[in-house]
Amino acid sequence: MIKTENLIRQFGKQKAVDGLNLHIPPGSAYALLGPNGAGKTTTLRLLSTLLAPTEGEIYVDGEKMQRASKAMKSRLGMVSQHFSLQRDMTPREVLKLHGYLHGMSRRDRKEQIERLIRFAGMEAEQKKLVSELSGGNKRKLMIVRAVMHRPDILFLDEPTVGLDASIRRSIWDLLKKLRYAGMTIVLTTHYIEEARVLCDRIGMMSQGKIVAEDTPEGFMSTLPAYVVEDYRDERTDYSYFPDRDSAANYIAGQNTTATVRRSNLEDAYILHTDTKGSKERLRA
Repeated sequence: MIKTENLIRQFGKQKAVDGLNLHIPPGSAYALLGPNGAGKTTTLRLLSTLLAPTEGEIYVDGEKMQRASKAMKSRLGMVSQHFSLQRDMTPREVLKLHGYLHGMSRRDRKEQIERLIRFAGMEAEQKKLVSELSGGNKRKLMIVRAVMHRPDILFLDEPTVGLDASIRRSIWDLLKKLRYAGMTIVLTTHYIEEARVLCDRIGMMSQGKIVAEDTPEGFMSTLPAYVVEDYRDERTDYSYFPDRDSAANYIAGQNTTATVRRSNLEDAYILHTDTKGSKERLRA
């Protein structure tokens, strides 16, 4: 289990993370959602020991996290948002170097490289230079590099940012395989669907705090079933209704070209994290 107690990270007078208390069970997948500047990446950097907290504690399976502990770091894998691969090396060489730096034996490195190349479906790319790989395959390589040393916990910061829908789904499949193998996964993302598909629980962040936390299904259960979208006066107004008839009756009483749709997880996200008054539009 990953547990934080009153975790704070301050930059000057600004608290990027403000009193964070997380409980993430082993073998689960947890997503941090929030607008830019909410504190998601800072939280991930704290959990992965890349940053030291200003205040508060982090525990893994009851053991206080020590940033200098090699044993603790060996349990963690990290995939950053930006590409950080040696361009003049092949995928096999990238994995070999990572294994060497983590003290893996030659035999273990070789066996793990073979397994991970197959696991990621990169047999055809294994001898190409990193500079020749597509964006999707670079992202896959970053993920398998992060798990080369067999960590218990994998942290991912925006793992599919900038990828098209087809490649994004192939990355999801790769992460699902890791999750089903028992790895604990913690990720940040701007893709609401990504959090819904991959994660058991979602923490919605705003201004350095978790403002709401639930399962994807739990968030949906708190929303009225239908949404009326009405674009007028250069903005779209969203009104929520328990059933389609109520939504239709509302439209009938307006001089409008509004549309009706089912509510979704993105609506829950906006209602919890928007600081510009979205909650006031929850009318029914």
